[in-house]
Amino acid sequence: MSTMTHAFEADTGQILDIVINALYSNREIFLRELISNASDALDKRAYLATTDQTLLAEEEGAITLIPDADKNTLTLRDNGIGLSEEDMKNQLGTIARSGTKQFLQQLSQSAESKEDASGTLSLIGQFGVGFYSAFMVADKVEVISRKAGSDAAHTWSSDGKSGYEISPASRDVAGTDLVLHLKKEAKEFTDEARLDYLVKKYSDHIAYPVRYAPDGAEIRQLNAASALWTRDKSEITEAQYEAFYQQIGAGYDSPMLSLHNRTEGLVNYTSLLFIPTQRPFDLFNMERKSRLQLYINRVFITDECEDLIPAWLRFVRGVVDTPDLDLNVSREMLQQNPSVVKIKKALVRRVLGELKKQAENKPEDYTAFWENFGLVLKEGLYEDADNRDKILEICRFRSARSGALISLKTYLEQMAEGQDEIYYLSAESVEQAEASPHLEGFKARDIDVLLLTDPVDEFWLPLIPQFEEKNFISASRGAVSLDKFDKTETEAETDKPDEADFKPVLSVLKSILGDQVKDVRLSGTLTDSPACLVADENGMDVQMERLMRAHDKNFTGTPRILEINATHALIKSLNETAKTNASDMMLEDAAQLVFDQARILEGKAPADGAAFAARMTRVLGRLFS
Repeated sequence: MSTMTHAFEADTGQILDIVINALYSNREIFLRELISNASDALDKRAYLATTDQTLLAEEEGAITLIPDADKNTLTLRDNGIGLSEEDMKNQLGTIARSGTKQFLQQLSQSAESKEDASGTLSLIGQFGVGFYSAFMVADKVEVISRKAGSDAAHTWSSDGKSGYEISPASRDVAGTDLVLHLKKEAKEFTDEARLDYLVKKYSDHIAYPVRYAPDGAEIRQLNAASALWTRDKSEITEAQYEAFYQQIGAGYDSPMLSLHNRTEGLVNYTSLLFIPTQRPFDLFNMERKSRLQLYINRVFITDECEDLIPAWLRFVRGVVDTPDLDLNVSREMLQQNPSVVKIKKALVRRVLGELKKQAENKPEDYTAFWENFGLVLKEGLYEDADNRDKILEICRFRSARSGALISLKTYLEQMAEGQDEIYYLSAESVEQAEASPHLEGFKARDIDVLLLTDPVDEFWLPLIPQFEEKNFISASRGAVSLDKFDKTETEAETDKPDEADFKPVLSVLKSILGDQVKDVRLSGTLTDSPACLVADENGMDVQMERLMRAHDKNFTGTPRILEINATHALIKSLNETAKTNASDMMLEDAAQLVFDQARILEGKAPADGAAFAARMTRVLGRLFS
């Protein structure tokens, strides 16, 4: 039989140009695609041989890479099912006609149901374009193949442009040699180290050995040819889990939790997830990308699958392997489909459930976890309405009373008698919150306040106004009243200040401070400090104002309310002076200093540093003159 030249089917040349130049984002993907095709061919032969012994391979199934740097070629050899002349025309001469897909369709016709057929054999080459990725790195491709059960062999060759040729060939055993005549700029794919890296990256866990054999002389196996996650959990030791965790680039620490699960049902998948002990270096990258590795039948697809796990669980590492996800034609992106949604929901549910168990059974370990990852986990309170309640259950907050991290459930159990609200204080840091005058009245009555110092707290709180029917109340917003709680010894000895008695100082302060404050009033919580600033009922806490200012340098916020402590000696003295001499110049300096002091306690600088220094100098001068 002579060589036969064939033109590609209509529009195939144009489509092939797209495949070569635009379909794949990275040309190294070609090796993954070709090894996957070879693995499919081996799977087909092994399956068909179960009913036809004549199709059994003479040797174990394997894929061999044979580079030749002198000729600048790379050959992929397998002893799979092979191709006949007709197969070459149908499968290699026509873009997007997949032999794998056709094979599954034939199985489905003979099986009792489509589910039976798809469950019998899992193959990933269902788009018919992976083979053509070879032309990204090669300017000529030859396929020398002999189909199992046949004595005839043929060569298919093409430059990927004008068409293809099929000619008789000679091959001792069934299988395929795929010869890539590499482009000059693709010589790197004859390098042993480069091939070793790519095989381990993309094909380390396929079922068949991938061997490196320059000049056809076998040297060594490049891949593991096994996947830890496919083994039964009872067969895997903690040391093996830890080694795999470190192998996938998760870190050098030991994982806090290893979650290994196989799910069968509407969606079949296996997941092996790890909760790190230490923060990954990229935890707070602006992109907030997850790093779960997605496999389709043990073939690596991507580690940037945004739809597989939410950004607020991006610290989770591991792999998900499934035959049931739909990929786009390049296998590089997931399409929107119900399977992705089901897997994502199941993974989130599993992670949250295991974290809850860890919090209950190993609280010290969980506290260490929260210190590292709590800020990220709380992003879910803002972003994930469906899981908000579950996330809130495992959140931890700093207690002003004990200094420890506690749950909201613990807070409720330790509430003071008559308390029916959850008090919190927003601040830039724990140290700043602990020094805040807003805590004074609560400390005096032994009422706990949660210290919220993460920026995300200001975003989720408006969405979750209460927990177990107890409202969240800011200690620095609105007119917080503690009158219903038992009085302190100091308060019991003194009557509650009459606002009318302090009208002189209130009027003077309002007049002097003007637009710098929204109002001036007596405080119901201060015990030690002379004054503090609070937001009105619907105003922004100081932490939210700080965040707004970070995004917009021109943001000024709104004036706050100055609350003064009527039991403080300074306020009493100012009130007496205001009664007798409201025009005393000392009052103006004192008023501004009280206001600036309140700003400083909030973590803000005085509005006018030079004026503040001048006032302080004048006041000190009068004291020591």
